[in-house]
Amino acid sequence: MDISNERQQKIQNLEEKFNKIDQKLDTHLEGLLWQKPITYWDYIQTDALLSLQTQRTTLPDEMVFIMYHQVNELLFKMILWEIEQVSYAENLTTEFFTERLGRISRYFDMLTTSFTIMQDGMDVKQYMKFRNTLTPASGFQSAQYRLVEFASTDLINLIDARYRENIDRNTPYEHAFEHLYWQAAGKDYKTGKKSYLINEFEKKYKKEFIDFMQEYNTLNLWRKFKQLPESDQQNESLREAMRHYDKTVNITWVMGHFNAAKKYIESESGPQEATGGSDWKKYMLPQYQRRIFFPELWSEEELANWGKDAL
Repeated sequence: MDISNERQQKIQNLEEKFNKIDQKLDTHLEGLLWQKPITYWDYIQTDALLSLQTQRTTLPDEMVFIMYHQVNELLFKMILWEIEQVSYAENLTTEFFTERLGRISRYFDMLTTSFTIMQDGMDVKQYMKFRNTLTPASGFQSAQYRLVEFASTDLINLIDARYRENIDRNTPYEHAFEHLYWQAAGKDYKTGKKSYLINEFEKKYKKEFIDFMQEYNTLNLWRKFKQLPESDQQNESLREAMRHYDKTVNITWVMGHFNAAKKYIESESGPQEATGGSDWKKYMLPQYQRRIFFPELWSEEELANWGKDAL
């Protein structure tokens, strides 16, 4: 059988590929003879994915709640995947940086608009019943979202605003960790006592968080921006993409979450808590914790009014 020049070139390319990793081309070609053709369900792992929804109650709308949060976690993974490409790019360009920020912002846009799935797509009475079976678990315990924050900005911008004056880039990570803004959701700073919510969260993820904080100390999106040549830092498209991402994550998405939670938590009379027992308003509302990834890209007036227009 005659082998075309095109096919011969492909064989040569394959041989070069496997030679680089000390592998024999013939072995891999033999393996192809016995390999099963790929199917959509095998590639996407559909059966495994659809087996992960386990209700704790018999209330139908709990399934909506479970799947909605699982979709959120998949999107957080996509966001971290895009950030990693920027953080580890060897020759980072403004075009690549801007394009990846656009992707990330679109993922958060999707997360923001999807809150209507919970806000308008679950029966309030059902939610107020099955939520009691979720205590003390809370969406607060999304580790991937914390990683997104660490990978986006300098750690000082995630410190509780009350303690930023005494913390800088030389502060030990353990000390900084104890003063992250979200500690306020479950820690009494007068006594130092932490809630069960925080304690369990830290047992599971604290070491991973500390390691990640160290890894992204010089690789977070803000540091990568500042490592660009000055002319690139003035690129209008990149600066606008940075600002859009900052506002999308720290105002638009947060307020979408807040409004969805508010509908259910305040559906009953009297003081209400989130499932984890946190002071959910002070934890979530932008003007309390002033979560801002890139403060240097905003004017003094914009910083002073951060999140107020969203109320």
